[in-house]
Amino acid sequence: MKLHVINTGNLKLDGGAMFGVVPKVMWSKLYPCDENNLCNWSMRCLLVEEGMHKILIDCGIGNKQSEKFFSNYYLNGDDSLEKSLAAIGMTADDITDVILTHLHFDHCGGAVKWNADHTGYSLSFPNAVFHTGRTQWDWANDPNNREKASFLKENFSLIKEAGRLNLVEDKAELFSGLSVRIFNGHTEGQVIPVIRYHNKTFVYMADLLPSAAHVPLPYVMAYDTRPLITLEEKEIFMKEAAEKGYILFLEHDIIHECCTVHETEKGVRLKEAFPLASYERK
Repeated sequence: MKLHVINTGNLKLDGGAMFGVVPKVMWSKLYPCDENNLCNWSMRCLLVEEGMHKILIDCGIGNKQSEKFFSNYYLNGDDSLEKSLAAIGMTADDITDVILTHLHFDHCGGAVKWNADHTGYSLSFPNAVFHTGRTQWDWANDPNNREKASFLKENFSLIKEAGRLNLVEDKAELFSGLSVRIFNGHTEGQVIPVIRYHNKTFVYMADLLPSAAHVPLPYVMAYDTRPLITLEEKEIFMKEAAEKGYILFLEHDIIHECCTVHETEKGVRLKEAFPLASYERK
């Protein structure tokens, strides 16, 4: 098995929305913001090579929405999905599987692209099977008013129409060494991949833990549909991660790629943060 970081660019989101009830005077010491209270966040994906499978976990925001839409999120950075794949000698055609942790636009927008003459859409990964949670799929296709703006059907409806959709019901092993677990606090049926790699457990945290700054339990996003469930899920998972020494891969943290956590007298806290490459050199 091999792991590759796939950076797809950055976006800016309001710090208050990202840190919920935690006061700015506290979270701003951990994660920087600009004069408009906007924090810069990565859209960091992960490519897993396992046997004949090339598995991409999430795929960024894509490029097919309107200029007005993108202007709301201040997209920035030199990275793109295509450039990051090219850097490891691959193209979108090489991807055999895509795991979409959930269907918010910043996680799945890259799954579908404009066709050649911009008259319609085509799959960005024409040879791939797309995996996501069944409850998340149902949730996204019949959205509540709180999340409706985050579920853009042009980002995912073609996947089903093309017969490329695999819906995950519950905790399951999808590939050798790669399983998924379901969490429901951020959005119903969020799929969290768990990867056994070099005798360690790596967990792709998606929006269960957006950044290392979110490790303390009260640091829950205002975007979460069920924050009390997020608190319960985080408490159980973070204790497990501390006890078992999981390496947490961070999708949105622009500063840190990976981290570990440990138990302290104040609860579970950040232990160490590091790039994936530094772990592989150990």
